[in-house]
Amino acid sequence: MTMRKMLLAGVALAVSTSAVAQGAPSAPRVAKKPHEVSSPNGIRSDEYYWLRDDTRKNPEMLAYLQAENAYADTQLATLKPLQDTLYQETVSHIKQDDSSVPYLKNGYWYQTRFETGADYPVIERRKGDRNAPAELMFDQPAMAKGHNFFALSAWAVSPNNRMVAYAEDVVGRRQYTLKIKDLATGQLMADTITNAEPNIVWADDNRTILYVAKDPTTLRGYKVMAHVLGTPVAQDKMLYEEKDDTFQMGITRTSDDRFVCIIVQSTVSDEQRCAPATSPAAFQTLAPRKRELRYEADHMDGRWIVRTNLRAKNYTLMTVADGDAARGTGAWKDLTPASDTVFIEGFKPFTGFIAIDQREGGNRMIRVLDATGKSLPVRADEPAYRMALDVNEEPDTAWVRYTYGSLVTPTTTYEVNAKTGERRVLKVAPVPGYDPANYITERVWATARDGTKIPVSLVHRKDVKRDGTAPLFQYAYGSYGISTDPAVDPGRIGLLDRGVVYAIAHIRGGQEMGRQWYDDGHLLNKKNSFTDFVDVTRYLVAQKYAAKGRVAAMGGSAGGLLMGGVANMAPEDYKVIVAQVPFVDVVTTMLDASIPLTTFEYDEWGNPAQKQYYDYMLSYSPYDQVAARAYPAMYVGTGLWDSQVQYYEPAKWVARLRDKKTDNNPLLFRVNMEAGHGGKSGRFERYRQNAEWGAFVLQQLNVVK
Repeated sequence: MTMRKMLLAGVALAVSTSAVAQGAPSAPRVAKKPHEVSSPNGIRSDEYYWLRDDTRKNPEMLAYLQAENAYADTQLATLKPLQDTLYQETVSHIKQDDSSVPYLKNGYWYQTRFETGADYPVIERRKGDRNAPAELMFDQPAMAKGHNFFALSAWAVSPNNRMVAYAEDVVGRRQYTLKIKDLATGQLMADTITNAEPNIVWADDNRTILYVAKDPTTLRGYKVMAHVLGTPVAQDKMLYEEKDDTFQMGITRTSDDRFVCIIVQSTVSDEQRCAPATSPAAFQTLAPRKRELRYEADHMDGRWIVRTNLRAKNYTLMTVADGDAARGTGAWKDLTPASDTVFIEGFKPFTGFIAIDQREGGNRMIRVLDATGKSLPVRADEPAYRMALDVNEEPDTAWVRYTYGSLVTPTTTYEVNAKTGERRVLKVAPVPGYDPANYITERVWATARDGTKIPVSLVHRKDVKRDGTAPLFQYAYGSYGISTDPAVDPGRIGLLDRGVVYAIAHIRGGQEMGRQWYDDGHLLNKKNSFTDFVDVTRYLVAQKYAAKGRVAAMGGSAGGLLMGGVANMAPEDYKVIVAQVPFVDVVTTMLDASIPLTTFEYDEWGNPAQKQYYDYMLSYSPYDQVAARAYPAMYVGTGLWDSQVQYYEPAKWVARLRDKKTDNNPLLFRVNMEAGHGGKSGRFERYRQNAEWGAFVLQQLNVVK
């Protein structure tokens, strides 16, 4: 029997005979197989553990996933016209032949350009002048042909501008292959490196590339290797190995191009080693790792500039001269004062000044710090917005490039003069068929049950009445200190034009309100993320932004954990929940150090080998807390090749939900059999996938137009 026939047989077996007799499909049911998950703090039964197959070849497991896809197809069939409409509306808001703002680096102007109908862009450059003839670097549409998944995730041009090294993934597992192209001939060189991070740095000799090798099981980047062009990869020299599996790593060049640096990071600790780019071999540590000491350093004007939490919870900038760098933190001197309200997100050094990326009051903004210590803030006119430093590869300039946007204003690329404050627009992202004047954005503050004020970014059409009848779509992430910033999304316009209110809940676990905001939403405070989300929903309903019974919730990855927690804690508050690639089997995953990401996330979730963390994680883990209760309608998505959240977590969760839930609300499980954590590749494919769950959400919210 062929594999295809075996899968189809599995699908057929997954449909109950009663459903067949009635002429209507029933939800797939999957076998329970006794299995105990042991830990130092207890034994748990996991009847669906067998769905885990690291080879992804088990016919019985694959048949179940195919059965879920077949069931979703059947249940969503009547929504196909609406799905197609949503997709076409989204595409109508995308300028298909768009291109990026060119940026200058080492004598060349670089630009990314889409052609009409293409899922992938071409990347090209022009020598010396923006109007010079274009040199094609990457024809991604051609490179993607023959692959069900394709991602060009990083590339780096050699210092002499003659070669480019790049990282390619054609599976979706984030195990990258590094290749090198001769830019003069367009030919690939023989050098090929597999199972690497998408992180490449050239040495000044134009012959040596530094890269990060991955552990083949855990997929943790753990070795910095040096490859000399034309030599066997087996002879690559190891420059550094990180043996502590709670740390991950990356490599970079400093802004002045003088140094190559190895960055080693955990959730609560950093360590940076740097060596001259002329001979990156003997790396010197800027400051040894120490728990709760975080820092990152860049080099400019003969000194190191350091962003650090040393004596500054919300981070500050410090500096140290080259001659004092070996003395460690004792030689660091303050550039900016510590603040309880301003959180420094990042920085970029230029000749004579520093551009600072920071947060205050829940918004992300830019300021420029000159050599005298004077700050020039960049102002905004909207209540909820996002600024961010853009590509600034040439430090010897007075102009700082940044982007601005909100839930109403399309992303706009600016540059501001650090000396005069003059600002000029380089590009407004085109959104065909969209008029910002039809919409309004607000920033409101919802009171959480412990009295904390939670910022919420809202957008809706101006003609939507605040009378308690509108449908609401609420999104959040709230983990890893990652903040969620507002932006115009072509895929969201269709929802807004149908009268849906869209809200971003900036819950604890991100860093919108500073480092304490993160501390109050992880480890033994993680449940604050869940209750914040619920309390925002209840606030918006009470304030008549939305109708009770017409609320949709969505989150992905760690935000999918949020959705799982909310579904268990407050199912009555939501009509429908969308959980994409959800991290829902928290305890089992964190007990298994062989699973990618586990070991260096102990300081995010806790180590369940310790009883206090085991008990706390168990009390909110969505898979463990599934009970015989009514749940909202749910759409769950995953990718078979996901390396961030393994497919079997949502698969087991859906199976247990089907077995225990007491309602008749639809539960759909969509499995991308050829994708990883980010779904299928290609700019249009993402919107096609989103249109599917978007149609399902509108149906559940009774938005019929």
